[in-house]
Amino acid sequence: MFIDWISALLPIVLVLFLMLGLRWKGTQAGPAGWLAALLIAALRFGAGWQVLAWAQVKGLLLALWVLYIIWAALLFYRVTDEAGAITAIGQGLPRLTPDRALQALLLGWAFGSFLQGVSGFGVPVAVVGPLLVGLGFPAVTAVVIASVGHSWAVTFGSLGSSFYALIAATGRSGEELAAPAAAMLGLTCMLCGAGVLWAAGGPRALFRRLLPLLVMGLAMAGAQYLVVVLGMWSIGGMCGGLAGLAVGVAWARWAARGKMEKREVDDEGMRLPWALVPYGLLVLIVLLAELVPPVNAFLGQVVLRIQAPQLATARGWVTPAGTARTIDVFGHAGALLAYASLLTAVLFWRQGRYGPGTGRRIARDVVRRAMPSSLGIATMVGMAVTMDHAGMTHLLAEGISRVVGPAFPLASPFIGALGAFMTGSNTNSNVVFSALQEQVALLVGMSPLLALAAQTAGGAMGGMFAPAKVIVGCAPVGAQESAAMRKTMTYGLVTLIVLALVTGVIAWLANPMP
Repeated sequence: MFIDWISALLPIVLVLFLMLGLRWKGTQAGPAGWLAALLIAALRFGAGWQVLAWAQVKGLLLALWVLYIIWAALLFYRVTDEAGAITAIGQGLPRLTPDRALQALLLGWAFGSFLQGVSGFGVPVAVVGPLLVGLGFPAVTAVVIASVGHSWAVTFGSLGSSFYALIAATGRSGEELAAPAAAMLGLTCMLCGAGVLWAAGGPRALFRRLLPLLVMGLAMAGAQYLVVVLGMWSIGGMCGGLAGLAVGVAWARWAARGKMEKREVDDEGMRLPWALVPYGLLVLIVLLAELVPPVNAFLGQVVLRIQAPQLATARGWVTPAGTARTIDVFGHAGALLAYASLLTAVLFWRQGRYGPGTGRRIARDVVRRAMPSSLGIATMVGMAVTMDHAGMTHLLAEGISRVVGPAFPLASPFIGALGAFMTGSNTNSNVVFSALQEQVALLVGMSPLLALAAQTAGGAMGGMFAPAKVIVGCAPVGAQESAAMRKTMTYGLVTLIVLALVTGVIAWLANPMP
């Protein structure tokens, strides 16, 4: 039994060792973990060629389902950024207030969350950090504020790619997962905002700006919760960030009481209202697709669907027959993003905001950014599905449940954080660990929905101090990586401890020990 458990754990340990010990990238460690899972499943757990082949087919469909969003999200971001929309928003916000604490909240928290909602992939840190340095923040402080501020929006950011990965990895519906995940992330929203203020000016800044923190935080967390409960998971992070920006701008205007600079735009830049038009278009498209039945039915006419047979290993582990992950080709969140990108491109092209070669530049940059993460995600999905079909995930869950028992709720957020720390991605963490968290929760008598909410919230916090993201943030501003990682990790660990305690209390209240 012990040898089987160690064997089942080996692919995950291998990925951890390669990424943390040898500093391999996900594009290198992912294929290694996938190959290890294939070999161990075949040689130790009796998975025949049919089991392995169908596991790869299902894994490929799961990967395509998630990657559809990632590629389209990158396209949408580059179309808006190339026109100057991101620059216009980022440069317009600091003019609203001279107060450094409010500037940190507006840029590091609200604007960073908005950027995470529409892009992700390290963009919030790379964009917000230089803006803060330009306002006079030290380089390391700027990286910490940018890293901490946007992290709460990761699950429903990147147009929902991490949440879609959670759905894909567990087979549960988004409707049942959305509310507990959004509630848990609402708590982290407040903690991230408090961390931004503390980093900007210590306890004095936190207590002086506690009221705008609470007002903005309630608006951000509440907007995200409302949107995702209504089923619009792909725009949850974006709407939360927009709500924070709206409330933060109103607060800054009120606090300045007419003393702020009136300009909304640089000499040849874009006005703030025009900069927000693409995101209004995206919200409108999602609303039409989700809430108008004729539109939903029209877009859902073409579906990629594969029926898989019942599969069994030589050791008796059975995977029931069923439909592999379906892909709604024209109604998928990735397709909705593509429609918004096209409309935005036409709008800004007619305004003359794109120069010669813009299309090639956008396409080249999307491919350059998306290819590495695509390979890492595809192979890690393959590893996770292979382990599940060979019975390895269930065996790991049994072992963990015996070791930690009732204390598992306290460990759940840290497992999610570990996955994001080692891969730099909450999406990857949800792919690798969601099924494991779900099965352990069932074995120890914990609500699996609570465990999965803790998984994705912990993953969002773990990405805060992931080496890959810290490096992305430090490069543009010349900050010392070790100092930035040490400080960012402190904020991340404090947040994770609070998450663990809250998860433990909720689990105990739902199922108190005798």
